[in-house]
Amino acid sequence: MARSAPAIVILGQGSLATARKLQQLYPDALIHGLAERVEGADRSYQEFGATLRQLYQQGTPIIALCAAGIVIRTLAPLLLEKGAEPPVLAVAEDGSAVVPLLGGLGGVNVMAREIAAGLGVAAAITTSGELRFGTCLLNPPSGYALGDLELGKRFVSDLLGGESVRIEGAAPWLAEARLPEDRHARLTIRVGSAECEPAANELLIYPRSVLIACNGNIAGADALREALHQKKIAVQSVACLLAADRDMASPALREAAAELGVPLRFAPAAGSVAELAQQAVPQLLPALSVGEDIAIAVASQPLDPQQIGRPRGRLAVIGLGPGAAELMVPAVKAELARANDILGYETYVRMAGPFRADQVMHCTDNREEMQRARHAFELAAQGRSVVVVSSGDPGVFAMAAAVLEALHESSEPSWHQVELEILPGVSASLATAAQAGAPLGHDFCVLSLSDNLKPWAIIEKRLDLASQADLALAFYNPISRSRPWQLGRALEIVRQHRTPQTPVVLGRDIGRPGQTLRVITLGELTPEQVDMRTMVLIGSSTTCVFPKAGGGEWVYTPRWYGQKP
Repeated sequence: MARSAPAIVILGQGSLATARKLQQLYPDALIHGLAERVEGADRSYQEFGATLRQLYQQGTPIIALCAAGIVIRTLAPLLLEKGAEPPVLAVAEDGSAVVPLLGGLGGVNVMAREIAAGLGVAAAITTSGELRFGTCLLNPPSGYALGDLELGKRFVSDLLGGESVRIEGAAPWLAEARLPEDRHARLTIRVGSAECEPAANELLIYPRSVLIACNGNIAGADALREALHQKKIAVQSVACLLAADRDMASPALREAAAELGVPLRFAPAAGSVAELAQQAVPQLLPALSVGEDIAIAVASQPLDPQQIGRPRGRLAVIGLGPGAAELMVPAVKAELARANDILGYETYVRMAGPFRADQVMHCTDNREEMQRARHAFELAAQGRSVVVVSSGDPGVFAMAAAVLEALHESSEPSWHQVELEILPGVSASLATAAQAGAPLGHDFCVLSLSDNLKPWAIIEKRLDLASQADLALAFYNPISRSRPWQLGRALEIVRQHRTPQTPVVLGRDIGRPGQTLRVITLGELTPEQVDMRTMVLIGSSTTCVFPKAGGGEWVYTPRWYGQKP
């Protein structure tokens, strides 16, 4: 499988020039700079250790422009399984040294050579096998898979000990290696898709040249393994699963592909699964049918899954949180990294960036929610990975409802086949509450004072009932130029049920540059103190305020009611 774009992590401004050179080698890479010390990075981070560990756990290749020891100490607690490591390299701030640290089986030495060539230096590669033979036998290139890692380690050890080797089967990259070949050698590198029992004197390398076409009602990965076994074909040679596009939503297909660790692709339905395979990949040898639901086809060369059919489209509706990068949840960051298309109100799309050159931004006016949702489904139905951006949480007065409404109203089958996921974010009310303490610590009500999408009479009724119920209140969209009077009327309703001493929290642009937080009382609150970017939190009868050490105040609503437990 293709290697994902690396992350270039820097600690100081002096590293930025070298980082930009590396970005020319990897145009999709983003430069992560330490906040308050680096200006001009693509993304800012607050803590080096947490950032590096998160990238490592996501499987992202890491190029750290710092001392190798810092990286080693940071990642040491995570070093469990050698075969699962992404490439990790340390590069000197001035680009004078390139040191591969981790990910020998993930292509770290290949990256080290690429970087060293780009910087005009020599890579500090210490892997014995790669130095002697010019290739890492335990990390075959894309399109090939290693049979058994543990046996492979012993095999390479024997080669390094002076034994010769013979090669059976075709693999162009092996022909370019400096292997001690002898056609009578005891050690054998066997290249092919046939199912074989591993042996100590053999290194099995499987070309990913096998395609499995199947229906959506297959009995899981075990059924596919059994079908391969019947035809004496190795599981490791499977390049991808292929199914008819009508089966895109099949959980069985999705789970089988995930269990086998291969891509899942789709093509227009054909008469049979064997015909589906032949139609999608004409150069395949005749497919071997295994019942009505499965057909196996083998090519003479490794297959590129990206050239077969198309993937199932994905649409994720995400919440950015209040605006600060550290308050964006990791799942949202990962979704943004994988996206082909990003849609949303321009202000929010810009907040979500920066984006790679291959990612397409679709910015629209904030009032075009349904058009945006329909456009997102149109793109996802083409097999693209699409993100719809909201600030805060997408399910709180944001795009999740619009996206689901568009799907609910649609009779277009391809829209309903799209993989749809809603990813949460920190809403403005919760971010503001956290800054103040815990004013929403007990039951509370969240209301939008905008009457663009609902009658003002409904807003008044809900305000009155929520105030009567003694719920803490959170007001979104409290006031605007087109709605200058509604907040005043809302306060009139609330004051019928709350005392003037009721605590009020005003949070403006919380989580963004220039944020402000004020704690006042309901009696002091006037509409002039609030704008569209202000979150208004009004306490209940039990909400308390007390001084904070160093200035300011804490606000909280206790979890008990009436009488302490």
